[in-house]
Amino acid sequence: MQFHLDILEDKIEVFEATDIQTLEKEINEKIEQNKAILLQVHHVSHQMSIDYEHGRKYYSAVVHFKLKKN
Repeated sequence: MQFHLDILEDKIEVFEATDIQTLEKEINEKIEQNKAILLQVHHVSHQMSIDYEHGRKYYSAVVHFKLKKN
């Protein structure tokens, strides 16, 4: 039996929440998890949209993680 492990060099994750504090908490938790596999934040893109019918705000973010270079 042989094992072949590839190193994960790039990873993109999408987050959604109804308030900015929850979104920030989810992103920070994922950052800590990805540190264990040597990934760090490369770029963050975020957006806020409004559901005018219900008067709600929705927050979303896309976080690009890259392999940590020593």
